[in-house]
Amino acid sequence: MWKLLRKTTLTQWILVAMAAGVLLGWLAPTTAVALKPLSTVFLRMIKSIIVPLVFSTLVLGIAGHGDDLKQVGKLALKSIVYFEIVTTIALFIGLAAVNLVGPGYGVALGTSAEAGRQLSSSHATWGSILEHIVPQSFFEAAAGNEVLQVVFFAILFGAALTRVRAELRQVMLRFLEALAEVMFKFTGLVMLFAPIGIGAAIGGTVGRGGLGVLLNLGKLIATLYVALVVFVLCALVPVARLARVPLRRFVAAVKQPFLIAFSTASSEAALPLAFENMERMGVPRRIVAFVLPTGYTFNMDGGTLYLSVASVFVAQAAGVHMTLGQQLAMMLTLMVTSKGIAGVPRAALVVLSGTLMAFNLPLEGAAVLLGVDAVLDMGRTSINLVGNCLATAVMARWEGELAGPERAPVAGPPEMTAPAELPVAAGRQE
Repeated sequence: MWKLLRKTTLTQWILVAMAAGVLLGWLAPTTAVALKPLSTVFLRMIKSIIVPLVFSTLVLGIAGHGDDLKQVGKLALKSIVYFEIVTTIALFIGLAAVNLVGPGYGVALGTSAEAGRQLSSSHATWGSILEHIVPQSFFEAAAGNEVLQVVFFAILFGAALTRVRAELRQVMLRFLEALAEVMFKFTGLVMLFAPIGIGAAIGGTVGRGGLGVLLNLGKLIATLYVALVVFVLCALVPVARLARVPLRRFVAAVKQPFLIAFSTASSEAALPLAFENMERMGVPRRIVAFVLPTGYTFNMDGGTLYLSVASVFVAQAAGVHMTLGQQLAMMLTLMVTSKGIAGVPRAALVVLSGTLMAFNLPLEGAAVLLGVDAVLDMGRTSINLVGNCLATAVMARWEGELAGPERAPVAGPPEMTAPAELPVAAGRQE
């Protein structure tokens, strides 16, 4: 038995914890909900890693390898073009799915619109998004885990660091390199607690809504999840093939962050492990440090697909017939307004509510979706994570810098085995 436990990988422990959480939430919902502090502790530990990890690695990527703002600008331009193409594909796949299945027909919008009005009042403008990118204090941005603000500050800090005397630059670079290595080890320690935190998170979700949360509005949930699978198969896999991203290594690197994102419905919870595993896969640190945090704001593949499904679902439920032209206009609105609002609580519902108001659709639809948002959020968040991880690998290939794996991906405690798909390179065994 002890040998079996030692051979169990972190992925297997997470799957066991998820199953145990569902079972506990079903049989003892009160107990499952009471375990929420365990999931909160796990999420807080994860969030404490993000700022020092992103800042140290991004500054190292800019100042440690002679990169200047021109090179960063080229990477940013390539990334934004890629983000826009892939999210547009996601929107149209969602539009096709909701029109083919029609999950909104026959659904009664008997809920109060007040929740939808509150969400729509939080709608972000382009001006507020632009202001939000620039921090007025690095420490305030760090305390609030404002990743995009940290990225902005890190780029300027790295550019400034390239202009100071070599001896002073080396002092700062050595400190940041040590900080980055410590945060990677910190991530490994936190992941020891992952099965407990994840089991508590999913148990609380089932405990609060019961198994009925999986049955209520089941047609909509099924439509979204099938559309997400189609998006992965018809968009992400072909992109990976075209960019010659090694799929076996990519799947091995992303499967554990995927499970964390799915079970916690939190992109931030999966960010540190995704960061390390993509670097271990062979993506240069400077590319991971820039593309992954930026993608969390501008490349919400699962979120944009959900928005296209949800907006037309509300129209169907309200009995409002929308022509193809009207739907395309709504998709264009969603494409623009969904950028840069990842830091807004319930960002997808905020964008949806604002769009419903713009097209005179009932806000009761947003209130209805709130009831099953936890289940919908798990799917869209995990696909956001996969899409952003793939973006780092694609950018590395376009830059001609996608190398072989240096180390196996993080797999938990030392006695746990690493996935066979990512062999440990000679001379770098850990």
